[in-house]
Amino acid sequence: MQTKRMTFTNSRWLPYALLAPQVIITLIFFVWPASQALWQSMLRQDPFGLRTTFIWFRNFERLFADPHYLVSMKTTLIFSVSTTLLAMSVSLLFAVMVNRMIRSRDGYATFLVWPYAVAPAVAGVLWWFIFNPSIGILPYMLGGIGIEWNHRLESSHAMILVVIAAAWKQISYNFLFFLAGLQSIPQSLIEAAAIDGASRSKRFWTIVFPLLSPATFFLLVVNIVYAMFDTFGVIHATTEGGPAQATNILVYKVYRDGFIGNNLGSSAAQSVVLMGIVIVLTVVQFRWIERRVNY
Repeated sequence: MQTKRMTFTNSRWLPYALLAPQVIITLIFFVWPASQALWQSMLRQDPFGLRTTFIWFRNFERLFADPHYLVSMKTTLIFSVSTTLLAMSVSLLFAVMVNRMIRSRDGYATFLVWPYAVAPAVAGVLWWFIFNPSIGILPYMLGGIGIEWNHRLESSHAMILVVIAAAWKQISYNFLFFLAGLQSIPQSLIEAAAIDGASRSKRFWTIVFPLLSPATFFLLVVNIVYAMFDTFGVIHATTEGGPAQATNILVYKVYRDGFIGNNLGSSAAQSVVLMGIVIVLTVVQFRWIERRVNY
């Protein structure tokens, strides 16, 4: 029988030395850029950065008085909710189907994980080609049943395109956690419910899904943050925020106003607001939604 050995040290600086790399990375790549964005959001400067004026919170006042920004917030809400629901529901369906397999489970899991290695911009280009009105295969098939697809002109078509592309990129990530959660559920509970006469759907919604709540809660937070922050490449490669700003979500509006419009103060204010929204959503989810999670 093997016994575990515990190592102790009398060095007072060793714990700090072990934490130092992570703390330094956090300060350089997270805290410092966030503080610079907060400072720049209170400045007004010309596009060349030759003259700056401290204007306090005027950038934020102008921001919330801008109807285009309010429309962008609504677009972001629709896009984030749609992407999260689609990605999580499809990945849960795949995980349930793969978990029922015995021999070919590992093979299917491997194929379903591959799309996660694709960069967001590449995923956007891939779906852009598939839905291209001129050369895409799906518009050709939809035209055969009387549906004219053109995401360059129709805002609803553009939103569907970016939601599908963004969700497809995230399905693999969700699938791994759902499959791990399903495999950790004791089969004795499901077998006992089956002996008692519970149907397959009732066993899933009363036993399996509640036991998946930790993974579901974690993925809910991750997917919302992903939809609001990490989908810039998808939007840029597919619609570039169009048509008529129909897919111009907040993270892409920061880029357009800052790097294309050279309105650096407004762009910094938008990034601060976006960061605040994500922080509030995360706090709300951990504070109230987590209470319904069964660990």
